[in-house]
Amino acid sequence: MVGGISIADDYISVAIFTILGVLFVWIAFLAARLLRPSEKVGLKMSTYECAEVAVGDVKIYYNVQYYLYVIVFLVFDVEIVFLYPWAAQFLELGLLGFIEMLIFIGILVVALAYAWGKGALEWIK
Repeated sequence: MVGGISIADDYISVAIFTILGVLFVWIAFLAARLLRPSEKVGLKMSTYECAEVAVGDVKIYYNVQYYLYVIVFLVFDVEIVFLYPWAAQFLELGLLGFIEMLIFIGILVVALAYAWGKGALEWIK
């Protein structure tokens, strides 16, 4: 017990908020299921609901290679998101900030090497 408050009191509040959060999501899904229209006919079953006429089969399968392009894009996108603020505060961070950024860039180089080895950077096969 610390200062009249036990550690269990802290966990009780976390448990209450967790239960309330789960209940809120469950009630929202239940309300959506009860209130939505359940008929799946007509335009609701078409591929596009915006007056676009579907031609051919509506199921289109994409090559897995496109997902690898997305992963490589995200690797570089995340790098830029973290690299820009680091560069803006470079002088204040000192040697420790420089070493941490070298480790971060090293991890991204490993990810790039992995993607390159898997052929994710080959645009034409």
